[in-house]
Amino acid sequence: MSRLLESYAQGTWYSATDEGAPLLSAVDGSEIARVSSSGLDVAGMVDYARTVGGPALAALTFHERAALLKQLGLTLMAGKEEFYQLSRHTGATTRDSGVDIDGGFGTVLSYASKARRELPNETVYLDGAIEQLGKKGTFLGQHIYTSRRGVAVQINAFNFPVWGFLEKLAPAFIAGVPSIVKPASQTAYLTELVFRRMIESGLLPEGSVQLLCGSARGVLDHLGGQDSVAFTGSADTAATLRSHPNVVGEGLHFTAEADSLNASILASDVTQGDPEFDLFVKGVFAEMTSKAGQKCTAIRRVLVPHDSVEPVIEALKAKLKKVVVGDPADEGVTMGALASIDQRDEVLKSIRGLTKSAAVVFGDPDAVDSRPGAFMAPVLLKAGDKTAPEPHEIEAFGPVSTVIGYDGTADLLDLVARGKGSLVASLVTKNSAIAREIVLGSAPYHGRILVLNSEDAKESTGHGSPLPVLVHGGPGRAGGGEELGGIRGVLHHMQRTAIQGTPDVLTAIGNKWVTGAKQTTGDVHPFRKNLGELKLGDTIVGGPRQVTRADIDHFAEFTGDTFYAHTDPEAAAANPLFGGIVAHGYLVVSLAAGLFVDPAPGPVLANFGVDSLRFLTPVKAEDSLTVTLTAKLITPRQSADYGEVRWDAVVVNQNDEPVATYDVLTLVAKPEVAS
Repeated sequence: MSRLLESYAQGTWYSATDEGAPLLSAVDGSEIARVSSSGLDVAGMVDYARTVGGPALAALTFHERAALLKQLGLTLMAGKEEFYQLSRHTGATTRDSGVDIDGGFGTVLSYASKARRELPNETVYLDGAIEQLGKKGTFLGQHIYTSRRGVAVQINAFNFPVWGFLEKLAPAFIAGVPSIVKPASQTAYLTELVFRRMIESGLLPEGSVQLLCGSARGVLDHLGGQDSVAFTGSADTAATLRSHPNVVGEGLHFTAEADSLNASILASDVTQGDPEFDLFVKGVFAEMTSKAGQKCTAIRRVLVPHDSVEPVIEALKAKLKKVVVGDPADEGVTMGALASIDQRDEVLKSIRGLTKSAAVVFGDPDAVDSRPGAFMAPVLLKAGDKTAPEPHEIEAFGPVSTVIGYDGTADLLDLVARGKGSLVASLVTKNSAIAREIVLGSAPYHGRILVLNSEDAKESTGHGSPLPVLVHGGPGRAGGGEELGGIRGVLHHMQRTAIQGTPDVLTAIGNKWVTGAKQTTGDVHPFRKNLGELKLGDTIVGGPRQVTRADIDHFAEFTGDTFYAHTDPEAAAANPLFGGIVAHGYLVVSLAAGLFVDPAPGPVLANFGVDSLRFLTPVKAEDSLTVTLTAKLITPRQSADYGEVRWDAVVVNQNDEPVATYDVLTLVAKPEVAS
């Protein structure tokens, strides 16, 4: 008897109390492992995540979590060869395994990188600008995101045993929420191996990740309003889970990625012989055969103008004839097996449903492969009645697509909508105006739309490749959920709260200086302070400095910026905004820098930018400028000897009217470097 897969629960590996159910190789039918969750304390796993994993993650900043995730991704990538070897038994070719395995590790690394770049080195995330709630500026509002005090339960599908769980786990980890991973049993042996290597790395805080192999029946009974469930699978199962009392009555956060009849659209401006025609056929072929068509993003509906139906079918048949189905380890094989015999039976059943209104034009669904394993050749159908329900309602989750002809854009958009919501559509067109019309008409029914032509084809990742930085999900039939989407996927696991209070209170909560909060001016110039000495609110006031007409003339001549408002008195006087010669905005900023910069070498290493620059009041000759510079945000960098400091800059004239506001960005040395 083969090995019984173990769950990782409450800090230890757990083996079920029974023999478990056999998991068979999709290639040769041999028993790879057995699986069971009998005797597993699921309630204990949930409690352990909340009481051990949650606090451990909450103690880390976004950047610290990102650093751990980066190390994990690199560790897994370095040992990926053993995962490839086991992946063969799922029916995946080497190329298919790359999409799953390298794609999963790449997603982990992508989230680690985005978190370091786009999130603060903090545990709280500020959402949007300060809202002034009172006239005097003493009563303000700020939206913040904080980690929920629960657990993220991730129920995954069989087709992506590696990427499927990592794309859910990575954003939850960055958000500071512990995960319980529940793989689909059919391919759980690969998930368990990757998870085992994760635990062996010793990189992740205890309780931050757990693994549940086998049935997860009853897990929702132990979840509540601080918890979330991310489900990938059938619409029927999603509907059952969505009706659970804890989802309906306790506010349990539930998202689903379900069935999806994704479409690829050939626009009317593309004809046979165009490069775009070949791109279209290549894309459909790739989605039919990649992972043996077992992708939630695979193309099920091939929508083409009526005149192009036969050319598209003939072109696809020519490519499908070259497909070699077999053991992925065998030389020359281009498409592997489906995940299981049961899965193949489900696909054949779906094809029988499709043939009620469509005809098979390539392949023979009745010729079942006699070899051990779940092998099946591709099947292409041609719709008879384009409005018949079957092509728009039945998803054959395998190497199966249906070609459907359309008449004009209105007809096309009607056919797209009949899918009732999809994860992705691809549109192949040479015409940007056509692209706009079709995209805007079909966007309400899709989570993602790829517009493909000969210009972007070389860089395109293809129709079926979800990217960490883009939303993965879709409306309606596709489940209505969203995953990934860059930082959006992190915020999904966090609670947005509106905070009301004084500037000092909001500064303390958000760890970012707010206008109106305490400012400290002292004998030491803020630029003489290293990152450890500098405090929010540290301020320097510089000026006044009078602006002369000679300053304006010199700046115009020196820079070549001779815009009439700075050089032509008569034209400037006629301008309703200026009423005469005014100083260049960048002259104002340059003079302000001269008022606050400390020129001697010190902890400030560099100025690397200016954000949110606004010119508010024109500056005329003989006006006097004063600048107030305040330390606004201090962000240490994890892997550098310096950090980033954002300074609030306000420049006023002699009447105390703001003439310019902006943020100055500097790099400041850490204490050990500055000393």
